[in-house]
Amino acid sequence: MESSANLPVIGLDLAKSVFQLHIVDMESGEIQRRQIKRAKLAEFFAKCQVSMVAMEACGTSHHWARTIRALGHQVKLLPAQHVKAFTLRDKTDAMDAQAIWVAAQQPHIKPVEVKTERQQACMALHGMRRQLMKMRIMQTNALRGILAEFGIALPLGHNRLLKAIQGELAQAQQDDQLPADLVVSVQEQLKRIDAMQVDMDHIGLRLRTVIQEDRQMQAIQRIPGVGDLTASALVAAVGDFSSFKSGRKFASWLGLVPRQLGTGGKTQQLGISKRGDTYLRTLLISGARAMLARKERSDWLTRLLERRHYNVAVVALANKMARTAWAILAKGVDFDPVKWHPLESATT
Repeated sequence: MESSANLPVIGLDLAKSVFQLHIVDMESGEIQRRQIKRAKLAEFFAKCQVSMVAMEACGTSHHWARTIRALGHQVKLLPAQHVKAFTLRDKTDAMDAQAIWVAAQQPHIKPVEVKTERQQACMALHGMRRQLMKMRIMQTNALRGILAEFGIALPLGHNRLLKAIQGELAQAQQDDQLPADLVVSVQEQLKRIDAMQVDMDHIGLRLRTVIQEDRQMQAIQRIPGVGDLTASALVAAVGDFSSFKSGRKFASWLGLVPRQLGTGGKTQQLGISKRGDTYLRTLLISGARAMLARKERSDWLTRLLERRHYNVAVVALANKMARTAWAILAKGVDFDPVKWHPLESATT
């Protein structure tokens, strides 16, 4: 395969129906801007000379990346927030395609890995589960607000609410505290909440099936604090872990490192940068928080909590989980409990 450094670059601005191309002739420097309809895009690249096709990473980019790769071209997906810096003047399709063309030739911008159909399907399951979770939270919060207006205070937490609400409704009916038609409507909403939970459980079973078919997901599931959701989302979202030079860079990509502010030769470390995939970072931090909530903590965690704030310890543990996942998948090694807690192992 020809080196990407010697290939002509095509900036492609994706759309629903009409796509914009930005092409610069490598010899004459002539700029070509053209629009192509969706039905003609694959035909154009089938006849085009082998090129480096650059696109913003978005909802349809992985599909078109696989299609264009199959036609013999190389593809570079660029983070949209990094492309934005190269947009000049007014925002139009032509200017967007030009910005993509310029950004594709910047060596410091790390491209996004092209996902396989299986990886996209796995992330789609996560997306549907998250949507159901948000809807369920909206429904339970609405119940809390409605019943609070009648003097009924429900506990926080989904499971605690479901355990308490039937007793509260029964007591309120005995005391003539709630109208009968409102009680019926509340019961109907509880059925909707139960139905959403059933749908979430079904998606969880499908994700478990995906894990059973994927050795990488099974490998990082051995890390303490990494469950089904975290293991499947990490592997599906990242793909090739070896694209990161170190576990430190992987943790930085996830936004689990301090944000730095430097001027006049002095550097100040602030809170975590929160860059990268918010969902992956949330899963890792949730797993770390669950580990710290256990009564039986390791000596390493105990010492960490003695000298750092609780939330700092949570992020530090999430950082360690991410770096361990990188080591397992980038280097192809098994999880080693001795390396996870080296000081404890040395004393036992």
